[in-house]
Amino acid sequence: MTEKLAVDLAKLATSRALYPKESMLAVEERRRSLFIGIPKESSFQENRIGLTPDAVKQLTDHGHRILLEAGAGSPSKYSDHEYSEAGARIVYSTLEVYEASIILKIAPPTYDEIEYLRPGQTLISALQFGNLTADYINALLRKKINAISFELIRDKSGAKPVVRAMSEIAGSTVMLVAAEYLSSSSDGKGVILGGITGVPPSKVVILGAGTVAEHAARAAFGLGAEVKVFDNHIYKLRRLKQNVGTQLFTSTLDKAVLYHEIKQADVVIGALVAEEGQITCMVEESIISQMSPGSIIIDVCIDQGGCFETSEVTSHSRPVYRKYDIIHYCVPNIPSRVPRTASQALSNIFTPIFSEFSKYGGINEVLFTNEHYRSGVYIYKGSLTNGHIAKRFGMRYKELGLMIAVRN
Repeated sequence: MTEKLAVDLAKLATSRALYPKESMLAVEERRRSLFIGIPKESSFQENRIGLTPDAVKQLTDHGHRILLEAGAGSPSKYSDHEYSEAGARIVYSTLEVYEASIILKIAPPTYDEIEYLRPGQTLISALQFGNLTADYINALLRKKINAISFELIRDKSGAKPVVRAMSEIAGSTVMLVAAEYLSSSSDGKGVILGGITGVPPSKVVILGAGTVAEHAARAAFGLGAEVKVFDNHIYKLRRLKQNVGTQLFTSTLDKAVLYHEIKQADVVIGALVAEEGQITCMVEESIISQMSPGSIIIDVCIDQGGCFETSEVTSHSRPVYRKYDIIHYCVPNIPSRVPRTASQALSNIFTPIFSEFSKYGGINEVLFTNEHYRSGVYIYKGSLTNGHIAKRFGMRYKELGLMIAVRN
């Protein structure tokens, strides 16, 4: 019996099942409940909202608190009841919303709204470089807050997801606008955007070869229009041809060729990206005056100064004006024309961002562990961290990377 027991123990000792196995040490996730406030937008004709009711439910189900000012979702066709059912608390004054530690806005806060901010809060909103002033930046700095510009946030591929999403919407929307104003019901040329059998297609000229141009070209090709794209960046033109997947006319910004095509065009879209604060090409008034009456100009980059000498800022309530009998559409916030779609796109971006903030234990912590969000920070703990803003206004700034190194 003793001999048999010894044999059995020997077998057990050599069995792999009894060998100690290594296991990964569980890494503690410092998940933290976020307190997010969503004010009602006060800026003229800003109709978008940062989170949809579905996104609010997803966040509140994970323990986050969300305050929503009554009526904030109405321009995007979301009711207070939908947000309340999703778990948000509806408040009836702007002051109450600003009790939250994170304020999510679309338009930059006005001077009056800046007064509601408290030291240590985090503001996430657009920055709108074209409208910045030194006084505005100083007003934010005095509040000792963290400020993140969502247009500057980059994803893991290095792209700017908010800019791309809004550019996709703008590019698709401009062709719908063009089709509307070319028709006789809008006192346009009375032509269809595109073409039919036996009738020459309408001509579309696009300045710029970025995301707006890509989606505008796709929409125009889908309708059967003839599309010609101009940009000085050959790599952008090459990428556009590959992405669109058709034989697309492309050219550098050769003024002789460009001006000839503009004079013949039914639709001209300005979608150039400003470089160092300047648009690379400005179409002169004398060229616009030679376009065919009833043609339409859509200046997508009007908020950066515009692509055309005749451009003047318009609004959604009065979107067009005529000069030399050419229809000008120069609305600076085209995605607000379709606010529900734009809000859904923004919500798809902000929801995972807030999940990341929670995962790492809060805003301050995520900036020290995830470099993709650092690109959006322009004020950290009351200090200016964006070198471009500092250079523009002759202000002092601190490198966010150095502030991080000091903390570490």
